[in-house]
Amino acid sequence: MELPGSPGMVRAVEWQGWFTLGVLALVIIGMVREIAGPDLVMMAGLLGLAAVGVLSPQDTFSGFANPVVPTVGALFILGAAMRETGAMEMVVSRLFGPAGGERSGLTRLCPPLAAMSAFLNNATLVAMSTPVVIDWARRHRLSPSRFLLPISYATILGGTLTLMGTSTILTVAGLILDSDMEPMGFFELAPVGLPICAVGLAYLLLVAPRALPERKEPSATVGERLREYTGAMIVEPDSALVGQSVEGAGLRRLAGLFLVEIDRAGRIITPVGPDETLEAGDRLVFAGVVDTILDLQRFRGLVPASDADTASPTHADRRLVEAVISHSSPLVNQSVRDANFRTVYDAAVIAVHRNGERVAGKIGAIVLRPGDTLLLQTGPGFLRAHGNSADFYLASEVHGGQRPRFERLWVSVGILIAMVASVAAGVASISIAALLAAGAFVVTGCLSGPEARRSVQWQVLVVIGAGLGIALAMQQTGAAGAIARVLVEAAGPLGPVATLAVVYGVTLLMAEFLQHNAAAAIMFPVAAASATELGVEPRGFVMAVAIAASCSFAVPVSYQTHLIVYGPGGYRFTDFVRLGLPLDLLCAAVALLVIPMRWPL
Repeated sequence: MELPGSPGMVRAVEWQGWFTLGVLALVIIGMVREIAGPDLVMMAGLLGLAAVGVLSPQDTFSGFANPVVPTVGALFILGAAMRETGAMEMVVSRLFGPAGGERSGLTRLCPPLAAMSAFLNNATLVAMSTPVVIDWARRHRLSPSRFLLPISYATILGGTLTLMGTSTILTVAGLILDSDMEPMGFFELAPVGLPICAVGLAYLLLVAPRALPERKEPSATVGERLREYTGAMIVEPDSALVGQSVEGAGLRRLAGLFLVEIDRAGRIITPVGPDETLEAGDRLVFAGVVDTILDLQRFRGLVPASDADTASPTHADRRLVEAVISHSSPLVNQSVRDANFRTVYDAAVIAVHRNGERVAGKIGAIVLRPGDTLLLQTGPGFLRAHGNSADFYLASEVHGGQRPRFERLWVSVGILIAMVASVAAGVASISIAALLAAGAFVVTGCLSGPEARRSVQWQVLVVIGAGLGIALAMQQTGAAGAIARVLVEAAGPLGPVATLAVVYGVTLLMAEFLQHNAAAAIMFPVAAASATELGVEPRGFVMAVAIAASCSFAVPVSYQTHLIVYGPGGYRFTDFVRLGLPLDLLCAAVALLVIPMRWPL
């Protein structure tokens, strides 16, 4: 494919070029005004170009045939597999040790997350890390708002290190393939990404503790209205928790959860001291809200105690359901054990809530009353069989309540390592390796087929595919060349570095206010054409687009990771501007210094 602005192309822009520029303007306006989601706006622009013949049917959908689209989808599956097997949480939890203060805590959090985000989807990593960081901060009596925004920024910085670090870089890699340029190497961006990451992390460690306020999470202001359960967990014989103290195991001062007592072979230990050593078979009784009861299942070596006061089945197809007992239910005035939940309902009671009060005694001995809310571990057909039963006023599944597949943890880690090694060694392309890894996760039971499908963020794939099509139209019609000539005429007299800075700045501005993959797709042909107009190698210009579209920190809507921490951190728009705008400028300065050294202009 010949780049716009090259000698073989007509410099005059025909009507197709002007029409493409008009569609591009409407797409940008539509995304800025949030008329619809970025995927719908980009798709509307692409189909508009196809409707008038600017793009042929084959060209219209060529973006969706680009290897980057299935690659990004496969990486979403990779992140889900690491989450469902507990691998990601295990790594994150072990890295977060005792903290001596906010700066010490940030030192423990940010560099490891940046390193992990070079190989894992950063949105998935932040989504998994957020509840862990919140609990960790609470245990050390620190405000989570001091940490959540920095970890979002850290994962973005780390994503600049490799080809698979962010979907934005993969989008640029796909555009490079379409432009008949040499394919992007796995670590090609590392010479630029490493100094950006190092400088950015140093900035976060020095500035974030002073720039970010202490804010409460929204849930902290309504804690008194949360529904509290009483439930029990059993320490498995082969658990790594055996021999650890309650404090060392991380079971003390859990957010929204209180360890009421330990039942050790009939001997009740209460109150439970922080130095109490855990033993195999200990029955730990907790009181807390449903989310924190569920979080206990993510402790490897703890299993829910059922109504028989034995370990409850933890198969992958088991579901957690909340059910409210009705006045007419045959369960009323029966103990949980006598109700025979396993036989009648294919379910086990693992926690009970009653009017905000703690229900004393073992679960099996609790006598049920109308209005009691039960947390049940059920078979997959429970809601279909009993969802409309008169035995319950209400029965609904608790989403996110599946226990991690800990037995597949090292399998998932092995698949990830094999995928990264094969790509880094040049044995397989990123697209083939990622798809093979996604299939391996399903085949080995790390993830089910339906879970794999649900993990894919299809709207992101639509934005990438449509963006590649619009970029192709900008190249073919000369629209990109026209924009490039305007930029070159404005900055060209100052030299290629000044033009590179303008391209970087425009990309960054678009990434802050538009979807970042869309910004990369729109600016790629402009960057390539600008380089061609100047008579320099375009690779440095397109790499600047990859970095600028990735490193956008000042506006919360610009990146998925920002949106993930926005609510839980209790942040305001100004918090992002205060911490993120200087980081934008810092990353730009480093990039514009290093890129000309890595790819001479």
